Amino acid sequence: MNLRFSLGCLSLLLSVAAHCADRAPNIVFILADDQAWNGTSVAMMPSEEASRSRVFQTPHLDRLAAQGVTFSQAYAAHCKCECSRAAIQMGRSTTTLNAPDKSSRNWSAPMSESLVNVLKRANPAYRAAHLGKWQWFHTPASMGYDVSDGITRNEDGDSPDPEDPKRSFSLTERANAFMETQVREGRPFFIQLSYYAVHPQAQALKSTVAKYTDMRGGGGRGDRAVMAAMTEDLDTCVGSLMKKLEDLHIADNTLVIYTSDNGGRTGFLNGGKGDLGEGGLRVPLIVRGPGIKSAAYCDEPVISYDLTATVLDFASPGFSLPKDLEGGSWKPLLVKDGTGKMQRPVDRFVWHQAVEVAHHQSALRRGDFKLLYFWDSHEGLLFDLKKDLRETRDLARENPHLAAKLTQELKMHLRAGLGEAAMTAMERGEAPLRSRKR
Repeated sequence: MNLRFSLGCLSLLLSVAAHCADRAPNIVFILADDQAWNGTSVAMMPSEEASRSRVFQTPHLDRLAAQGVTFSQAYAAHCKCECSRAAIQMGRSTTTLNAPDKSSRNWSAPMSESLVNVLKRANPAYRAAHLGKWQWFHTPASMGYDVSDGITRNEDGDSPDPEDPKRSFSLTERANAFMETQVREGRPFFIQLSYYAVHPQAQALKSTVAKYTDMRGGGGRGDRAVMAAMTEDLDTCVGSLMKKLEDLHIADNTLVIYTSDNGGRTGFLNGGKGDLGEGGLRVPLIVRGPGIKSAAYCDEPVISYDLTATVLDFASPGFSLPKDLEGGSWKPLLVKDGTGKMQRPVDRFVWHQAVEVAHHQSALRRGDFKLLYFWDSHEGLLFDLKKDLRETRDLARENPHLAAKLTQELKMHLRAGLGEAAMTAMERGEAPLRSRKR
């Protein structure tokens, strides 16, 4: 009798364990707005003190990093928010997507191939929410989101409520409620929280600002005290989300991804938001989740349009992705202490920026080398990022063959995505506000 009882208990435990192993993971994707590579207290590169802030305090992100993998070479898909956000949703570089600027309307990929629509084809049980900043003319609903704030823009984040600066706290409360509903109904979920912080104008709780008053100066956009406080308020919201996962007993089966839509001024890297220097492109990236090692670092270059392949690799391994996706999955890196290599259908990163910038420019990274090309001067600067993170030494004259090869590859990529008319205009030094491909 005891033996039968013991065997029955063992069978039940094994059944429960198998069920838990088969459960589709939840995904929480947290997207900060305009947060620089060193805009948190987490060191993005353990050997480089300048890769973290000495002033901004983000204890909840510190804890998240201690529980997962921090990426030293994480890139945004673009140096400005609109194009970067489009690439994230569609799994392609902005030029391949034919969305090189915020006026672009003729995207080359159908909405059926968006991240969430593909995720729901892989597993129809998923429910999805997008809360916060959106910025594009395509609606969240068209990309598969069941719950959203609709088409929202920067100004929608300027809150009149002093207890809800940048609407960060109310956004977090609604996210927690969405997650609670899905758990109650037994559904796996994907939620993207597109915070309006830390984009100017800076807003923060009065009590948080008081902690940083010693660094106050100037006021307005340059008020570093309010910027630091806004960063900490955002971190507080991250902590609330992590606590909710624990309270719902789903933390062990939830993939959490934290990053920013583009970079910013760092005081260390070259450039900032709006240009294609490393400052404008490198972003914080921390990932925690099932099977992921703790307190690890990954030095493999990754990019934000890898998100679709990564999410699907966790949610439905082996599911066939759209053929024109350019991103690859981070999962092989995440489950191996951040080591190893990953595979992408297109083994290069390409960026293009021809609006709101003095010199129209494009860039390509392949391996450790990055080419930064200026269309007005037809000059290409070549950098070895492994040896020259700050882009201080141009190697184009020392290695003209490599510079020429990467220039040719860059133009080939742009021509395939933007079309011949747009390329001809750029070769003449013009920069059309929108792609001329039809």
